Amino acid sequence: MESLNRLVDYKFNSSTIKQSEDMSENKNILKDTHGRDHAYLRISLTERCNLRCTYCMPADGVQLSPKSHLMTYEEIYDIAKTFVDHGVTKIRLTGGEPLVRKDIPVILEKLATLPVELSITSNAVIIDRFIDDLKRNGIKKVNVSLDSLDEGKFKHITRRHEFKRVYNNILLLVKEGFTVKVNAVLMKGFNDDEIIDFINFTKNLPVSIRFIEFMPFDGNKWDISKMVSYAKVMEYVNEAYHKDDILRLKDAPNDTSKNYKIKGYQGSFAIISSVTNPFCDSCNRLRLTANGQLKNCLFSATESDLLTTLRAGKSIEPIIQKAVRAKFKARGGMDTLEKLQKPQLHGKNRSMITIGG
Repeated sequence: MESLNRLVDYKFNSSTIKQSEDMSENKNILKDTHGRDHAYLRISLTERCNLRCTYCMPADGVQLSPKSHLMTYEEIYDIAKTFVDHGVTKIRLTGGEPLVRKDIPVILEKLATLPVELSITSNAVIIDRFIDDLKRNGIKKVNVSLDSLDEGKFKHITRRHEFKRVYNNILLLVKEGFTVKVNAVLMKGFNDDEIIDFINFTKNLPVSIRFIEFMPFDGNKWDISKMVSYAKVMEYVNEAYHKDDILRLKDAPNDTSKNYKIKGYQGSFAIISSVTNPFCDSCNRLRLTANGQLKNCLFSATESDLLTTLRAGKSIEPIIQKAVRAKFKARGGMDTLEKLQKPQLHGKNRSMITIGG
């Protein structure tokens, strides 16, 4: 009888422990079915931009969301706080160009009250006007989009005459003590001949140049022949520098890039190989669009509407959990290069400008 009681107690305790573990698992709404915890949220503040980069925006523009469909600064804060309450420790503000939003100082001030690392991605055209706002709200890291060091090429890719302002503002950010990363989307036959120029840009400047493989989005006329791969970038590097001078750096946890530097240079360079060598296994990122849609992957064609639910006064937590648990293991389900090359798959995604960089 005593043995039977011990067996019953064991089964009861085991069942109780399992239920407790299940409840704990259910409470972790930012953990997906592949065991990835999502502690990084990228928030797009606007679909508008003061540049017109060809890989980001279709030539004939995009249909912008009506203003009433966009998140207010209060709604941005409320949604962000929900994510932070569940474990997000890093928030990056993107766009469009986030600094064109008129209430950007208020947004920065609100989000700065949350216990997160706050950073921003900008094209740097007008960032000189916001240096004090960034510093006041604890933003120390700025990513700048710059796809060419040649003024003529810059105009071609952005369809705007703003190269000198962007270049000078990068120098200003460095001078003001910001940690600066420069993002360059590589396109074969356009700027792949500037790879070494970009790396040499880091010789006397403590910046990180990040080469990004050209990725498919709605309207950007992507095909794999236009892409400059991680392997190709390293071919250029190995031809230009002695092998002992090319230093492989340690990547940060959950890093999207493979990081290097040239011996003696102040800065560094990296390759983000989303197409040929994706970092999906360690992905900890989620994206919130300017109109309040949650994307669990940059490549995903599906979205989850948080804003409508928030405005209805209901909890957005179940929607977040469902979206996170629906995340594919790799690239929104396009887990091979063959799938990635099918327009019927990647063509269902938004254009990059309406996702957020």
